[in-house]
Amino acid sequence: MSHIFPRHTKSRNPVAVGGDGCYLIDASGKYYLDGSGGAAVSCLGHGDPEISAAIRDQLEKVAFAHSGFFTSEPAEMLADLLIGHAPAGIDRVYLVSGGSEAVEAAIKLARQYHIEKGEPERCRLIARKQSYHGNTLGALAAGGNHLRRKPFAPLLAETTHISPCYEYRGRDDGETAHEYGQRVANELETEILRLGPDTVMAFMAEPVVGATLGAVPPVPGYFKRVREICDKYGILLILDEVMCGMGRTGSLFASEQEDISPDIMTVAKGLGAGYQPIGAMLCSGEIYAAIEQGSGFFQHGHTYLGHPVACAASHAVLRAILERNLVSRVREIGDMLQMALNETFGQNPHIGDIRGRGLFRGIELVQDRAQKTPFDPALGINKKIKQAAFEAGLICYPMGGTVDGVSGDHVLLAPPYIIKAEQIEELVEKLDTAIKIAI
Repeated sequence: MSHIFPRHTKSRNPVAVGGDGCYLIDASGKYYLDGSGGAAVSCLGHGDPEISAAIRDQLEKVAFAHSGFFTSEPAEMLADLLIGHAPAGIDRVYLVSGGSEAVEAAIKLARQYHIEKGEPERCRLIARKQSYHGNTLGALAAGGNHLRRKPFAPLLAETTHISPCYEYRGRDDGETAHEYGQRVANELETEILRLGPDTVMAFMAEPVVGATLGAVPPVPGYFKRVREICDKYGILLILDEVMCGMGRTGSLFASEQEDISPDIMTVAKGLGAGYQPIGAMLCSGEIYAAIEQGSGFFQHGHTYLGHPVACAASHAVLRAILERNLVSRVREIGDMLQMALNETFGQNPHIGDIRGRGLFRGIELVQDRAQKTPFDPALGINKKIKQAAFEAGLICYPMGGTVDGVSGDHVLLAPPYIIKAEQIEELVEKLDTAIKIAI
């Protein structure tokens, strides 16, 4: 009998006992191809000796020093490396233990920034429908994932949500991609004016939407218009790159491909590659200066901020991504994955869209391809695909509620950056088998 409180109480997961590159191994010796990197986490695969060595080395020096009393060498090195490659204007790093913590820190910093500037009336946050920003109450309130929000709705701070940039379902007939992007971006201005420009503190969005929509990239020009609107009304732009950042989409920061700089951004998952729990909130020099020249104290914190061992692991991960030229490899191998998905599923009557960037790809399933009709949620298509794939030895990330929070099914793929051509073939073959079983 296990005393673990699992995610799903009616299922019993196998015990993971080993990892080898792109594979995880259970206690029976079965190998599973990690086609989603867990939840887009294991970007370097499993068992990387350089990362393990960095962790061991740091443990021999100091395992923990509370950030209220000390900084640490690995924390300083990690921050320097991040800022050295961050978007223009980003100047400070606040190190936490994961994505939800990073988002909580971002929301609180946005609020305190406006207080320090003498604008205490700015307290409203705008985000997007069909988004996901984390599972703590503040992050959950920011997100637009209906299924995850619903049980806790009475506990959530009020956040308003505008339409996502979801071209497959949102673009009208006769509308160009650019026109569509400008139309949905302009919803932000409409919502700002509805709430009152002096009451809005920030707009939060994922550059490439992850788990809730399934690797949906924006159309060209969308985020440039969003940046213009935020600047016009003095509103902070927070970009959540917890899932899509750290090389996952083919650039170290996903926002690089939009040719904009946010005011605040969050990263996690690939930042530690699963070797240690870590996340980070990054902000502009202007925001930091407002705190430094004002109260001097960011009213936020957690015990494990800047944990030295986690930072040492993360620094080694980031160096590996950069020094092994893995970002360019993500672009190359990501194109290969897209081609393989197109070849296998491009004519499948139940595959409506194949999308994404780099090694961040999504497949949306439909009952009727011509009409884009989703399957009845009662069929549980995404759950059936997950189970069938797992039995076949493939870990992937199917989700439901793609279309509106209730209907719609997709599969998210986010394999390690080290995946080989023959493993892409294995991934697609096993996913094909799983989809055929499920539908």
